[in-house]
Amino acid sequence: MKKTGLFLVASMLIGLATFAQKTEVLYFKADLACCQARACNALEGDVKAVVEKNFNGETVVFKEIKLADPNNKELIEKYNAKSQTVVIVTHKKKKETFVDVTDIVRNYSRFKNKEELEKNFVAKINESMK
Repeated sequence: MKKTGLFLVASMLIGLATFAQKTEVLYFKADLACCQARACNALEGDVKAVVEKNFNGETVVFKEIKLADPNNKELIEKYNAKSQTVVIVTHKKKKETFVDVTDIVRNYSRFKNKEELEKNFVAKINESMK
C-alpha cells in the first residue's frame, strides 16, 4: 500500500514538472566520424551549458535528438532538421511555436565568441517565452 502511495505521489510530481516545462531547446545530432564528432560534441556541450547556466530545468530543457534514431523521424521532418540544427520550441497553453536558431550556433562555430553565443541565444529563448 505504501509503495502504491509513493508511486502515485512520484507520478504526480513528474507530471507537474513536465507540465511546468514550457520551452525545449532541441539539438539535432548526426552520427559522425571521429574528428567531426568531437567538434559536434563540443558545440553541443557549449549550447547545453548556455541553457543550463541561464535557465532552470523546469522552464527550459535541453534535448539531444539523434537523426539516426527512427523514433525521431517525425521531429526531424517537422523542423526540417539536419546535423547541428538547433530549434527552440515553446509550449503556451495549447499552442506550440518554434524558432530555428541554427544561424546563431553556426556563427558561434565559426567565430568561437561565447559571449555573443550566450547573449543572442538567451535573447532568442527569452523572446520565444513571451
